Amino acid sequence: MLELKKATIIEEIFSRTGIAGYWADVNGSREKCIAYLGLTAPLKPGDEVILNTTAVTLKLGSGGYHFVLANLSRVDHRVKPGGHIMKMRYSPLQVKVLSAEEPDSPYHEQLKTAETLGKTPVLATTLHSMLAPICLQLNQEKLKVVYIMTDGAALPIAFSETVDWLKREQFLTGTVTIGHAYGGDIEAVNIYSGLLAAKAAFDPDVIITGMGPGIVGTGTKWGFTGIEQGEILNAVEALYGIPIAVPRISFADKRQRHQGISHHTLTVLSKVCRAEAIVPLPVLADNKTAYILKQLQEENLLDKYFCCMEADDTIINKMADCKHRITTMGRGTDEDPDFFLTLGSAARAVIKIVKGIDLNRIQWA
Repeated sequence: MLELKKATIIEEIFSRTGIAGYWADVNGSREKCIAYLGLTAPLKPGDEVILNTTAVTLKLGSGGYHFVLANLSRVDHRVKPGGHIMKMRYSPLQVKVLSAEEPDSPYHEQLKTAETLGKTPVLATTLHSMLAPICLQLNQEKLKVVYIMTDGAALPIAFSETVDWLKREQFLTGTVTIGHAYGGDIEAVNIYSGLLAAKAAFDPDVIITGMGPGIVGTGTKWGFTGIEQGEILNAVEALYGIPIAVPRISFADKRQRHQGISHHTLTVLSKVCRAEAIVPLPVLADNKTAYILKQLQEENLLDKYFCCMEADDTIINKMADCKHRITTMGRGTDEDPDFFLTLGSAARAVIKIVKGIDLNRIQWA
């Protein structure tokens, strides 16, 4: 069910590429809303709009914003030419895009025969909060980085302040949105063609994949959208890339299932992934390292994967000096250093791969 309400735009709160936020009068109450530029006619104060208010009513993670469905004051908003692939298909909100695989795309001919990533390293993440710290570390070597955003969480890439910041700072060379996610520099139908499109369009040194802001979780073993990480790793191996699983590690999360290596990562590596992936691990305090290694041993993962321990604590200082506020589940480096040290180790592993330096594989007796 959608909860819909009429409202009147009062004033703009913010605006950046592809998105703008407004104050609106909703039945006499001053409330926040977001409009995706290009999906609705341009807004100005006094315009009457229809809002989707469902998420705010349910107190979900939309940041307290409603979403503009239509500008009733200017309804003649015509489809731009080019592209025939629909995302969010057969829904009232379906969006037309020019997908990289289409005949009208400049990458069509390449993608007709493309079958390999040519040993490009691909980092498969599970949380959007992993993206910026990894990019910060990779930027120290000036690597060309492309981000593929899946449809496991937010669908419009414009919703991500992080992506906007990373592109403005030139930490990201380009973006690809796959599945029903949309708004990237390149659109693609699925993870396989998305990976190949990223390679064809940008020829990156490294590709980072993962969902946008938000993640669906239910507290059950299988009911979380981060399970896509396993399928991504399988796709990377099938396309002759180098699959790298970024583990979710924390000792700050109060939920037992997320202590040490999260049950999300353990489920993906033990049940879903079939690729011979690299799993970078951070160097932590002895008791924490022992806890993590025990988790991996109990799931027989130390033999199944190329587990390596890569130290890089420079990520903590880099994040402290960063103007863009970076947190995970509301926690920063002070509250959850192990989470971010894990991302530093993942970036360090990629840098060593690109430079042809051997990784520190864990030898388990």
